Amino acid sequence: MNLAPILRRWRRFGVRLRQARVFAKAMTSPRHPILVHLIPTRRCNLSCAYCSEYDDYSQPVPVHELFRRIERLSSLGTTIITLSGGEPLLHPQLDDIIRNIRSHGIIATLITNGYLLTPERIQRLNKAGLDHLEVSIDNVAPDEVSKKSLKVLNRKLEWLAQYAEFEVNINTVLGAGVAEPEDALVIARRAVELGFTTTVGLIHDHSGQLVPPDSRHREIYQNLMKLDNRFFSYEQSNRFQRNLVQGQPNAWRCRAGSRYLYVCEDGLVHWCSQQRGHPGIPLQRYAREDLEREYETVKGCAPYCTVSCVHQTAVLDDLRQRPRETLMQLLSPRHERDHPFRLPLSLRFISWALLSSNRRKLFGGVAVRILGLRRQ
Repeated sequence: MNLAPILRRWRRFGVRLRQARVFAKAMTSPRHPILVHLIPTRRCNLSCAYCSEYDDYSQPVPVHELFRRIERLSSLGTTIITLSGGEPLLHPQLDDIIRNIRSHGIIATLITNGYLLTPERIQRLNKAGLDHLEVSIDNVAPDEVSKKSLKVLNRKLEWLAQYAEFEVNINTVLGAGVAEPEDALVIARRAVELGFTTTVGLIHDHSGQLVPPDSRHREIYQNLMKLDNRFFSYEQSNRFQRNLVQGQPNAWRCRAGSRYLYVCEDGLVHWCSQQRGHPGIPLQRYAREDLEREYETVKGCAPYCTVSCVHQTAVLDDLRQRPRETLMQLLSPRHERDHPFRLPLSLRFISWALLSSNRRKLFGGVAVRILGLRRQ
């Protein structure tokens, strides 16, 4: 009997509780990082032609140094740490790093190309306490641009379905430069078939800016959105992507450097992987005043930015600052698809709690007490 799906559902309850802590903390304070990408190694076992975030020679960051960085991020109030790269599975002490993240009460997630996954490696990630894993797959068959293909990784996905106790998401890509855009649908359907969630990223240039998709890609994007039957998912309600798919800019305030941090292998804080050097301050010196400064800093790259992680953190601040308008933006795509529709009880409660400043203050205080949060 395969117990992994049962254990995955059981562990999902604990993850949901910690995600509720992330949400409650974001609603009560703008002065802490919500999500941090931490790089344990820049080295990668692949050499995808479009990627600028890897090399084939770097040594892994020493584990004691990564522990120092995690401790510092914890002291800043970080709620989620995503290990990325390079290829993070190349780090020989990755399991210890995940355990250390979890020991600070922080959600631990991992982005991988999937090549190094085996049943034994997946079970070690279970024991380490990994909360969420994302596998990036670019095409159905490998080509000169990317070897991250479904043909190569399908067996790895089957092992994840069989053994993983953590949540799994499969991310694919759309946009100019993709040889067979229909591959995204094939990959997403396979992910759903195996019981995983699926997301799509838009191809960007070297600075993270949109490469406008054509009508063929836009049609495939709409078909991808129909695969997700959950009442609410960020992917379906992603106003940033909906605009970008149409080649339209987004009017928003990027909070990178504050709510989202990218900490490179050298321990420097950047806005994101595509904007290295801004601000380029060592994490050990990064302080509250840096978070507050970058929270207000206007980023010229924001209108056509495709970095979804930064978009997601911005939505939480929008909910705190402009709950009525933000909720309408999030729910309107569902309203357009399924009219009439009725909100689930949980979303009706969240709407009721957020749409009054007095209720936000009251329930924020309750959440702080119940969930054991510290105000930042």
